[in-house]
Amino acid sequence: MTSRYPPEGRLLHTPENEAACASAGTLRRAMEEKTVLEGVAQLCDEGHNLLVSVGPFTGVIPREEAALGIAEGTTREIAILSRVGRPVCFTVEGLEEADGALRPRLSRRRAQRAALDAMLAGLRPGMVIPAVVTHLEPFGAFVDIGCGVPSLIGIENISVSRIPHPGQRFRVGQAVCAAVLDLDPRAERIYLTHRELLGTWAENAARFQPGMTVPGIVRGVKDYGAFVELTPNLSGLAERKAGLAEGQRVSVYIKAILPERMKIKLLAIELLPPLTEPQPLHYFIREGRLDHWKYAPTGCIKVGAETIFGD
Repeated sequence: MTSRYPPEGRLLHTPENEAACASAGTLRRAMEEKTVLEGVAQLCDEGHNLLVSVGPFTGVIPREEAALGIAEGTTREIAILSRVGRPVCFTVEGLEEADGALRPRLSRRRAQRAALDAMLAGLRPGMVIPAVVTHLEPFGAFVDIGCGVPSLIGIENISVSRIPHPGQRFRVGQAVCAAVLDLDPRAERIYLTHRELLGTWAENAARFQPGMTVPGIVRGVKDYGAFVELTPNLSGLAERKAGLAEGQRVSVYIKAILPERMKIKLLAIELLPPLTEPQPLHYFIREGRLDHWKYAPTGCIKVGAETIFGD
């Protein structure tokens, strides 16, 4: 279903979409087949109707058809205004003429309804799906999981390593993977997680060896040392060093890796220039379905994070 209803922007330049938007005849066929297409919202008029480029035509999405929940008042108007200049999905609802020109009448709401219904019926906890980050809040990252249907990855589910803001992992417009954590058909909500796709402690630790010197980010400073993130799902403890502060980027020497204690001993070397944007994510899982994920290595005396995905 995710291939039929991908996040907005994925269909726009496909040969199929361009062909379907090319003429009145192809648009009529798309209308009859209820095909989801994409164009770019050119402007939002004073009535909050969206004018959309559709091949050689300019179509209109009436305000009530611009997003799920607009007509009911459960979705804010910003959901319409924020689409200007961006790709929007739609179904063709009619082919009308205005001032001698064809003016397709479109509905983004119907495309979103079809996508949401398909996802609620077909997705199961643990399934890995593509998503696109749409905006960031202190409590998590909102993502488009298909046709502009929103979902949230809570900040606690972004990575094992704790971060002060999702902007330290994601940027708006970034394509990411996510796993379905739970579904609530009655509330029409799909809940997501992300940390499980970034690997277990053992998978991440296998990328390093004692004796290496690597960059990291200080995530916490205590009296006994500093916790330094090596990857989003792997941190080590560096010996206390004057001047270290949370958020700093630092090079560290790896003294020891201890799987039985889920511990990495580090020595801070020197401060590094700060990053200007989040580092690319390394996914250990990009597809399929998870049923159980355990962070700690086998035989470790520590429990660690664990996720059991229901049916």
